[in-house]
Amino acid sequence: MKIVTITTPYITLGQFLKYIDIASSGGEVKSILQTQSIRVDGEIETRRGRKLYPGSVVTMEDETSFRIEAGHD
Repeated sequence: MKIVTITTPYITLGQFLKYIDIASSGGEVKSILQTQSIRVDGEIETRRGRKLYPGSVVTMEDETSFRIEAGHD
């Protein structure tokens, strides 16, 4: 499992996908969420505005997992 550290209270799923270089734009995020199975804490998620908090686990279609952790500025 890969760790992604954020310095804000949360990150949206769309921002997260751009942050890890899976998508380069909001339109690409929308397309990815429509065509791939992306799970947040075990549940399929299609909303790019879904808030991810420290402790959230995002699993990509290829089973790569990322855990959100809190960092400091």
